[in-house]
Amino acid sequence: MSGKLTLSSLVIALGILAVSGCQRAHVETPKAANTVSIDYEKYTLENGLTVILHEDHSDPLVHVDVTYHVGSAREEVGKSGFAHFFEHMMFQGSKHVADEQHFKVITESGGNLNGTTNTDRTNYFETVPANQLEKVLWLESDRMGYLLEAVDQEKFENQRETVKNERAQRVDNQPYGLRFELNGEALYPEGHPYSWLTIGYVEDLDRVNVNDLKAFFKRWYGPNNAVLTIGGDIDVAKTKEWVEKYFGDIPTGPEVEEPVPELVTLSETRYMTLEDKVHLPLLQITFPTVYARHEDEAPLDVLSDILGGGKTSLFYKNLVKEGLAVQAVVSHPCRELACEFQLLALGNPAKMQSLATLEKVMADTLNEFEARGVMPDDLARTKGQIEARTVFGLQSVSGKVSALAAGETFHQTPDLIADDIARYNAVTAQDVMRVYKKYIKDTNSVVLSVVPKGQPQLAAAKPTFERPIRNIPESLSDATELNDNALSDETFVSAPSSFDRSKIPNAGPAPVVTVPDFWEAKLGNGIEVLGVTSDETPTITMTIGLDGGMLLDTSEKAGTAYLTALLMNETTANYSNEALANQLAKLGSSISFSTGGRYSQIYVSTLTKHLDATLELLKEKLFNPAFTQADFDRMKERVLQGLQQQAKTPSSIAKRARDLVLFGAENRVSLPDEGTIDTVNAITLDDIKRYYQQYYSPSKASIVVVGNLPQEAVLSNLDFLAKWQGNDYEFNEYSAFPEYQENTIYLVDSPEAVQSVVYIVDRSLPFDATGDHFKTRLMNFPLGGAFNSRINLNLREDKGITYGANSGFIGGKTLGWFEVSTDLTANNTAEGIAEILREIQLYRTEGVTEEEIQFMRNAYTLSDALEFETPTSKARFLRQLLSYDLEKGYRAEQLDIINNIDKDTIDALAKQYLNIEQMQIIVVGDKAKILPQLNALSMPIIELSVESNTREALN
Repeated sequence: MSGKLTLSSLVIALGILAVSGCQRAHVETPKAANTVSIDYEKYTLENGLTVILHEDHSDPLVHVDVTYHVGSAREEVGKSGFAHFFEHMMFQGSKHVADEQHFKVITESGGNLNGTTNTDRTNYFETVPANQLEKVLWLESDRMGYLLEAVDQEKFENQRETVKNERAQRVDNQPYGLRFELNGEALYPEGHPYSWLTIGYVEDLDRVNVNDLKAFFKRWYGPNNAVLTIGGDIDVAKTKEWVEKYFGDIPTGPEVEEPVPELVTLSETRYMTLEDKVHLPLLQITFPTVYARHEDEAPLDVLSDILGGGKTSLFYKNLVKEGLAVQAVVSHPCRELACEFQLLALGNPAKMQSLATLEKVMADTLNEFEARGVMPDDLARTKGQIEARTVFGLQSVSGKVSALAAGETFHQTPDLIADDIARYNAVTAQDVMRVYKKYIKDTNSVVLSVVPKGQPQLAAAKPTFERPIRNIPESLSDATELNDNALSDETFVSAPSSFDRSKIPNAGPAPVVTVPDFWEAKLGNGIEVLGVTSDETPTITMTIGLDGGMLLDTSEKAGTAYLTALLMNETTANYSNEALANQLAKLGSSISFSTGGRYSQIYVSTLTKHLDATLELLKEKLFNPAFTQADFDRMKERVLQGLQQQAKTPSSIAKRARDLVLFGAENRVSLPDEGTIDTVNAITLDDIKRYYQQYYSPSKASIVVVGNLPQEAVLSNLDFLAKWQGNDYEFNEYSAFPEYQENTIYLVDSPEAVQSVVYIVDRSLPFDATGDHFKTRLMNFPLGGAFNSRINLNLREDKGITYGANSGFIGGKTLGWFEVSTDLTANNTAEGIAEILREIQLYRTEGVTEEEIQFMRNAYTLSDALEFETPTSKARFLRQLLSYDLEKGYRAEQLDIINNIDKDTIDALAKQYLNIEQMQIIVVGDKAKILPQLNALSMPIIELSVESNTREALN
């Protein structure tokens, strides 16, 4: 997308106060005092590469982003998916970089990396310690200028299978996953670049060859169609030298014109129905509107927030609060060529007969808005949220770099923050009503109903539009006019380099990284408080943790803790839901209660200047929950419907089966945080009130605060929490866990699934910071803990039967386990399981290599530079200290272990904790398709039902 600041899409605005940016090298652009902007310098190499530099010395790290102005919108009919396909190919090595070396080099440098593709752009990015910058520029320049000679048929075929697996996992095997494809086909005319998904059609991926792909690269991936943005702890002069050295030799690519927005109109309202493996019927109504940064974009965004932006919205009032929908939102996602105004609701089957009911309520709500008009608070919320998002955006170098890259790519202006704030602040009530009448009222739309299979009667109306038959040209010409007959090896030979690119640049001196300096205190009632004082942004991030969570549920009423937290976000004694949400939005603040695992948590974020007002609202929510019957009934129904939907979702089913196998049906931890349909049905409002009275107590509470206030000021503000009183409580012991003596396959049938979700699990150690659990994580890293791990390279890169596979030792306060997880192509389910077990066995018998040990050491030790950048990451560190009662110096002890652990120790850990003979295999897939394969593995197979925990032996 186009990097815009909106309310509806929750894109974070980024900026720095009262600084100026350069439009060209050494050319200052004056800005008014106190404007909001990101400091940058921009210049262009002779080959057309645009370079943007941003200095930020607050943390010893750099973020590098290379954005190419090519996405699926640049593709041709019949050749969909090319841009995304090439995102994958760009990680497969180049002329001077070996296969998979990109991931290995960055991981070993202590960094992280990824790439993304959408309709309008493709970007590649890395965050690394500051001393690794030259190495990143070497990598990125090599794949920009020296890629094609390394692309061969074998890599092409492998990544084609990986992309098809990704589509299967994210689209075809995902509930509601096809709605985006259907909506695009109905909303845009055939041939419009937004009429197909970025990931493309499988038949298009199967049709093309490696030369088609190379020609696409040749056309679009030149330096003159790219923006290189570098931000962080950089030496500007040295960075410019490196940029010129590594990118200056790359020749200019073909000329690229800016795309022209292609707005669409509909001659009639188009009704479509998708029967899918879902429980909750979904209604989506989409109106075509404008394009990114059109003058009407901002008022349309404000309109979407009024209609469906949370608890202050009309959709919440009329659909969610009335119980007709589990969720209802309105959004206005914008892209370079076109925007869409979307009304969406997940229907509650218990309260509506068909989606026609929701469609009528939506129409009535639009009429209500027209009669009601735009209130002063509607615009006040907009301004409050913009200010808060802008300031919070300062906390991440990667966020600032991404904003600069997007601004330049789409609008040739890196820093658009002040302009965005100005255009949203300028929106008037008259603007909002004008765009409503122009684009929404009495206009045509696409109305998509997603209903459970076999229940087309639930649709809003009978279909009036069918998926179009794709017209594929008999002869597919490439945009570069380099068709298959004209291509030769010479076409893709890279330009010579002025230096030896085969040598990996050396890293500079490692940055000195220290654990954040934090303070400790205790409130008068015993609550422990840890804090970090950081002056980087005028913000406060605070979490209150309550130990217990789901472990305090009774087994017959599992889900009580989860439902209590949901109700803590609802009505209070003195405020309605809507009034509280309105006050928080105007402040730009957030307060949320949640329960996950053994902790209930309260999260608070605010601009420091609004801390007092925000804490007054926290006091109200924490101490005066209303627990009304209406809120209880609505939230309970929402949980129940969500559980019904989870029962249709393969990934959710697999996690449920995993926990049952690991911990047994008699233990609370084997059930979801939300509970089950039976246990939630048993919960009453009195149970919620009782849970609150017993367990929302300071006795096992702790607080973490990160912000720009000193300790004394923070503690003064928390004085109201020092007066909090409550009784202590204890935890129940676990029941006995299941014991296993042989491998068994637990099969959960998911008819017509195109992939199989697989877990291979064994109970293991709970968390420790410096003991065997920590050491098992080091041991596992080469096996399944990194992209370049043995399991992932085997299944994804060598076999092409998954989008990704990983393994890990997961430890909590009292429980832990080992797991391998992956989604496998259905036809290769048994093969994938056999390969995972083979890799584990090989690792146990032959052990780790010295090269793998060094890879692990570098990855773990150098990554500290990235660990403590943002308030959220600092808060996470403090929360871990409190949760596990860790000593201040435990990181130094970990570092000593990492640097000194040897092959003998790692091999011994593998033999001790990779208990392959006790590992249990969970498979969620199409029984009819995969059972014959699984039988060939010669293991007992038990068909498992997670809802009833019934088991039936299948061999």
